[in-house]
Amino acid sequence: MSGFSDIDLSQLPAPAVLEELSAEQIQSEILAEYQAKNPKHTALVESDPLFKLIEVFTYRELLLRQRVNDAARQVLLAYATGSDLDQLAALVPMQRKIEDPGDPDAYPPIPVLLEDDANFRRRVQLAPEGFSTAGPDGAYIFHAIAVSGVRDAAVSSPKPGEVLVHILASDGDGTPSPELVKTVNSALNARETRPLTDQVIVKPAELVSYSVDAVLHVRPGPSAEEVESAAREALKSAVAQAHVLGAGMPLSKIYAALQVEGVARVELTSPAADVACTASQAALCTAQNVSVQRG
Repeated sequence: MSGFSDIDLSQLPAPAVLEELSAEQIQSEILAEYQAKNPKHTALVESDPLFKLIEVFTYRELLLRQRVNDAARQVLLAYATGSDLDQLAALVPMQRKIEDPGDPDAYPPIPVLLEDDANFRRRVQLAPEGFSTAGPDGAYIFHAIAVSGVRDAAVSSPKPGEVLVHILASDGDGTPSPELVKTVNSALNARETRPLTDQVIVKPAELVSYSVDAVLHVRPGPSAEEVESAAREALKSAVAQAHVLGAGMPLSKIYAALQVEGVARVELTSPAADVACTASQAALCTAQNVSVQRG
């Protein structure tokens, strides 16, 4: 990850436009307004048909306000998904990368695979860096990850005039193919991209391997199979999020992922310490061994 102005969108405070919703509060307000307009009806009980009608109104208003919240999120870069994110990106302007062209003639047809929301969102965030030619580290990152098949990129300058760009691939374990390295090198060395005085060198990112070995001690009651399944899914997601340049994998993130509902204690034997990565390295989980014990 670059250190220029790459804001972590997940760490921004919640937007003030989003309303905290409470069904109880909505129902109380509706009831109070009704009683203010009908002073004779002040002793409503839950068995009263009118009370049931107020509950219906409450539920409908709750759904409406939630829809307003959802709509507000979809016009914010940190929350927008799918076609709403595409609409925001059009302002830059930018489109999703085609990761796999698919095969419409196959049986059954193989659909086109487009860039996912997380990677596309980051490129949209970096778009202002691409308004100029490469030169600043953010601009080099923008132009590098614009190449289809590139998940992440990091930039350094070992000596004046030399720019070293490490790339992480989207496929497999993240090791870019020689062809992908060559494609990125051509993109960054294009006359309209590279400053005249820069020498750009593109290299594969270095992978720092680790494995996760953990025993989950489960409280009496919950299904051990369900707890294990939830923990595996959470760990899988955490591992995928950490598979970017410079992030590493702290033990705290592994513990947090495995501490799902029903887990009393996580016994982690591997890794023994935080998996630290430099800006040109990415953490690669080679195995996820999770078992469950009662008590």
